[in-house]
Amino acid sequence: MRFVFQGSADLPPRPPWPEQSRSTMPNQPGTTDGTAAPEIPEHQADAPPDEEAVSWVSPVEAPPGPRERVNDYDSFAEAYAAENETSLLNAYYARPAIVDLAGDVVGRRILDAGCGAGPVAADLRERGAVVAGFDSSAAMLALARRRLGDGVVLEQAELGGPLPFPDAGFDDVVASLVLHYLEDWTTALAELRRVLKPGGRLIGSVHHPFVSHLTAPPGTDYFATRPTSQWWELGGTKNLMTFWDRPLHAITDAFTAAGFRIDVISEPPPAPGARERFPEVFAQKESGKFLCFLFFVLTKA
Repeated sequence: MRFVFQGSADLPPRPPWPEQSRSTMPNQPGTTDGTAAPEIPEHQADAPPDEEAVSWVSPVEAPPGPRERVNDYDSFAEAYAAENETSLLNAYYARPAIVDLAGDVVGRRILDAGCGAGPVAADLRERGAVVAGFDSSAAMLALARRRLGDGVVLEQAELGGPLPFPDAGFDDVVASLVLHYLEDWTTALAELRRVLKPGGRLIGSVHHPFVSHLTAPPGTDYFATRPTSQWWELGGTKNLMTFWDRPLHAITDAFTAAGFRIDVISEPPPAPGARERFPEVFAQKESGKFLCFLFFVLTKA
């Protein structure tokens, strides 16, 4: 197994942060036990952007009830897609990092797992790939069809269930910020591996486990696979989101158990232009880097 760590900032020891209310950011862990996320000092160079960058995400003040609607993208698809077109964490960080890791994709058949409104698929197609995608949200798929046109195969399907694609039909699968919606990755990884050709790649990203731990309430067990929830306020509504955070070894163990070889684990910097577009975020980050998500390239063994 070969690990290639890219672009990692130095990680300082965790200070004893106070518990106080603060907003977090999209796809960044919040809390589930009613306590506020700990505040990250402004001088910490590798800390993720603070609430000034994203003001529409806030911690959950009480554990979600069993009947509450969670991760309902259909209810705010338009607002979410519009936000992601220009946001720091998507337009200048998560999306370009995935495309960069994919490299030369001319002529490659690529499946976008959890494609949303299709921005990653659009970027890959622009670079010469033949793309297809799936998502569980009908509203998101409608936006993707509007963006990509009728010539792109887009299916409604759940990550973690059977996928409506043939065996070995793709050279690559991209799974950008989708696996952390699942508690158990076993079926999802098995299906993504099934649709890949021998030697095909799974290129993806998840919550960074170090950041998840730093932003969790004091006393949270780093080694546990645990749910965490937050409110996203978009399109005039508050939307309850829940993710599953897990330690690094659980992530890598899941990949290898599913039959993948780990080729790259990456902690990339933001894309060029991010500092100029968001000067207030980078005022205390001389390196121009921060930690937020963990990126990877896997090969079907």
